[in-house]
Amino acid sequence: MGLLKKTFFKLFLLLAVINSGWCLRDPYQTLGVLRSASLPEIKQAYKRLAREWHPDKNKEPEAESKFIEVNKAYELLSDPERKRLFDRSGITEDTPNFRHYPDYSQFKRFDSDPFEHIFSQGGFNFQYKFNQGSFYHKHTITGKAFENQVLPNSIFQPYLVLFYGELCFACINAEPIWRKLMQELEPLGVGFAAIHAQQEGLLTHKIGVSSLPYIIGVVDGGIVHYKEHQLSFLKVVDFCRRVLPSRTVTSLSDYTVEDFLKGWSDNRVRVLIFSNAESIRLRYLLVAFKFRKNAAVGHIRLGGSDTAAVTKKYNVQSKMESLLIFNEDSSKPIATLSMTELSAQTMSDVIDANKFLLLPRLSSQSLFDQLCPAEAKRARKYLCVILITTNTPDHDPYRALMREFIQHADVPNDHVRFMFLYEEKQKEFVQALSSGMGAPENPLLHVVLIWRKQHDRVKYQWLEHQWDISQEVVNATKDELNAAVKHVMQSSETLLYDAKVNMLADEHALGLFSRVLNRMILMGDVLWDNITRQEILPALSVVVSVGFIILVGYIMSYLVQLEEQSIQEKYQREGKQVPGVPSKSKPEYHLHVHELRGETYNGLVRLLKPGCRTLVLLVDNESKMKLLPIFYKTVYPYRKNKTLMFSFLMVEKNLTWYRHLLLQTLGEARELNINPKNCIGTVLSLNGHRKYFCVYHAKHAEQSWPKKEGKGKKAAENSGKGDFIGMEDSNSDSDNSDVEAAKFSYNENDLYGSIVFEEHLLDGLSNWLDRLFEGSTQRYYIQYWPENMK
Repeated sequence: MGLLKKTFFKLFLLLAVINSGWCLRDPYQTLGVLRSASLPEIKQAYKRLAREWHPDKNKEPEAESKFIEVNKAYELLSDPERKRLFDRSGITEDTPNFRHYPDYSQFKRFDSDPFEHIFSQGGFNFQYKFNQGSFYHKHTITGKAFENQVLPNSIFQPYLVLFYGELCFACINAEPIWRKLMQELEPLGVGFAAIHAQQEGLLTHKIGVSSLPYIIGVVDGGIVHYKEHQLSFLKVVDFCRRVLPSRTVTSLSDYTVEDFLKGWSDNRVRVLIFSNAESIRLRYLLVAFKFRKNAAVGHIRLGGSDTAAVTKKYNVQSKMESLLIFNEDSSKPIATLSMTELSAQTMSDVIDANKFLLLPRLSSQSLFDQLCPAEAKRARKYLCVILITTNTPDHDPYRALMREFIQHADVPNDHVRFMFLYEEKQKEFVQALSSGMGAPENPLLHVVLIWRKQHDRVKYQWLEHQWDISQEVVNATKDELNAAVKHVMQSSETLLYDAKVNMLADEHALGLFSRVLNRMILMGDVLWDNITRQEILPALSVVVSVGFIILVGYIMSYLVQLEEQSIQEKYQREGKQVPGVPSKSKPEYHLHVHELRGETYNGLVRLLKPGCRTLVLLVDNESKMKLLPIFYKTVYPYRKNKTLMFSFLMVEKNLTWYRHLLLQTLGEARELNINPKNCIGTVLSLNGHRKYFCVYHAKHAEQSWPKKEGKGKKAAENSGKGDFIGMEDSNSDSDNSDVEAAKFSYNENDLYGSIVFEEHLLDGLSNWLDRLFEGSTQRYYIQYWPENMK
């Protein structure tokens, strides 16, 4: 017996080696995707290639083999475990697979006896078969099929999944109910599947199956648990209704139907279903859920007092079930269906044929794929006409003109699709088309014709003129578009230019807050579903204990705060410093040195309050970095004086202002030549309110002036104004004595004459500031502050 097994194993291995001659090449290269491609991109590439190489549509000799290779590549890349194995080791598993968890879904995996291996040992050949649940076996799927098929498809179709197991007598009793559910609900659009709990233990544990049989509902990729203790047909049907989103179908009346029909701005057609049913039928909900991304469905109950007007308006028969579909025009439907009982399949066919608006908006990549599918062969091409607009009411007339053109244009509707988009929401897509050749400078309100060769490759052509609504050229605009469409559809020429476009942004995607909220709700549902009665008491005990600890801690903290307050009040009454409490810190004073210029002139000089002064340092670009730190250090002790402000003046930029200021001190009109270099280091004390200033200059030390009262003092002060600028008397030569013109006396005993280096220009500023605050410095009064400050 052992020799026979070894021989059979060798023969099986030999056949595997022979079969390995047909091996799958790189699946990424087969599908034409990158290794970093996501599952939706892989699916999209697979669908495109499957349509292209299907033997029924492609008669080329290699079509069948290419179609098989594409399917094998997709099977590998759509399986996360096989994909990881290939990325890590390059194994395609096209040869016989010896995995620890084999997939027997195609080989009647559950028909064998689970105890067969016990009775087949030691030469026994005793067969024991517990053949129960055969109906479940026909619909059993694996965990991979659940993740790769059920979860993605649940976006359009709700699923009921039943977990069963071997030797489960309750599963046998539930089989008739499950069979009836499939017979009644599957034609309406509900998907059904069964999963063997023992064979798929990991998935069973992940979902939280606690007993068998166990039913879950799968909607939008989320899992909802059936919580009823009794399994009955009516309760499962009611459960199926509850798993669907609450606003799948909207109940309407005469007062709300008009607003509902005018809500097509969400890019969906409007569907009205008229029936005598008091509650919304399950088949209506399932059809509405299937087309919820393309159609908004409303239900109107016939015979009601609040629905008589809308029933009469659209001439709906009271004894029939009716379905009406509306696009942008709410006055009349684009499709009407009336039957004694509307079947789910008939409703689906009618909605599917009219699921787009007259001028839909490109709001997502999936909608773009539906409106303008990629076609490799030119004979099956769809010409897509796109109007570029923005989300503003000003562009509504342009879109209305396009709708009018569509209604009256003589173009083949089955191969020409019209649409528009918002430029601000699809910037990358518009930029890809407008950055190439033949594009207008501003694509806004222009029309572009597109033929999609691949999912990211298009051929395009822009209309020469803008889409215009003015009465003078509106007919010419329509004629240009009509001629361009007919030329492309009737001629053998293709569109002129080629471009690579990015995927469209999904304008209907949920925001971050909505996604987090949905995730929290889902987590709450999962916790609620997975907590059993035995786990409720321990969980409540933990919650109560934590709450008690927090409450006690809060009370203790409050008592400690009361004790601290009483101690502080006691020390304050006694006038003592509270231990451990630092005394109030003294306010910090900061010194700010502003630039005196046109923007700050009024605040620093002209609008100064009485008693306030501004100290201004004259610098240029070269001396600024050297003199400002010295000036800052010198005046820093006066930072607490609220009557002082500190600034610096770029003398080269405002030399004219400085010249006008000095000319007012001369009392006569004359030309004053000033060398800016010789003004560096000068400090002015400006009193904006009383209109006078004092001057510190390193080369001209002021003499002490005797204090005088009244007019005598002011006369004495003004009498020295000639000395400051080098004019000892009116008869002196201004050209030779103008100190600011850099003409100064030379002392033979001084090696450098009266030259003072920049780093020593402010050496006497401290002493001058002392005399300034004593009032012993020379004051130069002026009539007005000059206006020409830059």
